[in-house]
Amino acid sequence: MGQRKGNGPAVRQAVEYDLVELVRLRALLFENLGGHFFSPASADDDWLDALAVVLKEQLTADAVRILVVDGDGDRDGDSDRGLAACGIATIEQRLPGPHLRNGRIGHVIGVVTDPSYRRRGHSRSIMRSLLDWFEEREVARVDLYASAEGEPLYRELGFTDHPDPALYWRP
Repeated sequence: MGQRKGNGPAVRQAVEYDLVELVRLRALLFENLGGHFFSPASADDDWLDALAVVLKEQLTADAVRILVVDGDGDRDGDSDRGLAACGIATIEQRLPGPHLRNGRIGHVIGVVTDPSYRRRGHSRSIMRSLLDWFEEREVARVDLYASAEGEPLYRELGFTDHPDPALYWRP
């Protein structure tokens, strides 16, 4: 998938050169979510190194799509273009069932926009491109967790309340 043209900002697939900015934006995502679960007081920054390693591995994976929108160089008066926004999605192959005919589930892992680039359609453009990618791969369902700020966009794109009760366990 090349750059998406037409409605909204140009979206492109991330490359290795983008890793530092991808890590920065992913960290920003957790800062903005708040709460002890997403930003535990005992956490240090060692997870950022692990994130960089995994992102580098996933950049070319068939079941992962990492999309970005380039910045325009105006972020905080910085002349560096950086990234304005990014979105990460994966496809998981589960067992088919009556409610999931081919067993392929898409996950939007996170869409985040740098605060100085918000309200310009970057998240919407990334999400439309990710949804196109899911459709091309015949994904049966796409799941995501929405922040309060992001929920209206996702609902506008057709996301609804999930029918499955969600629980989690941590060893």
